[in-house]
Amino acid sequence: MRSILALFVAGALVTPAFADETEGLILSFDRVDRIIVMTDLTVWEIPDTVETPADLGRGDRVHIEYESAGEDGLTAINAIHRLAVALPEGTDGGS
Repeated sequence: MRSILALFVAGALVTPAFADETEGLILSFDRVDRIIVMTDLTVWEIPDTVETPADLGRGDRVHIEYESAGEDGLTAINAIHRLAVALPEGTDGGS
């Protein structure tokens, strides 16, 4: 009985990680501290192990792949991909 209870308690303490993703526009990118602020004001601290485009910057649309532990928050950022480059200010983006 104790071993079953011990397994239950051990299993309850393990929080599974879930793969997730998001995309949006960059409001600002601090290259030194590797912090991206999106236009929805979410803040992403990009680990040194994740590659970012050398010229990533304000207005670029990005896709971020990450893992979370549900309500316990973000556990890892796995990748960041630029989906679109920002147009220079004053440029007409029409087709």
